[in-house]
Amino acid sequence: MVLESVSAVALESPIASLLAVVGTPLLLGWTYWDAGRVEVPRRWLWVVAVPGAYVLGLGLYLFATVPTTGVIMTANTGLVLYGFERELSSGEEEEPAEPGTLPRRK
Repeated sequence: MVLESVSAVALESPIASLLAVVGTPLLLGWTYWDAGRVEVPRRWLWVVAVPGAYVLGLGLYLFATVPTTGVIMTANTGLVLYGFERELSSGEEEEPAEPGTLPRRK
């Protein structure tokens, strides 16, 4: 029963299904690579959270009747939170900004 409904959904919206199948491993691999390169703390948390939120957003699109804005917000949540964490962990060596001045480029 469940397999029939999944295959029916995959046939109704093949682009979203293809995005889920191709995009999830790509996001997982990119997050693993980037978190190791930037040395983000809790690397495995972000490796699971980023594609997990993406899959949840696509699942909402495929299986539930929710507004498109909610789907987009859910699918992007993992990437946005990872971006904040990445910025916090990589910004330690920067000088604090002074109001009214432009940052100096080296």
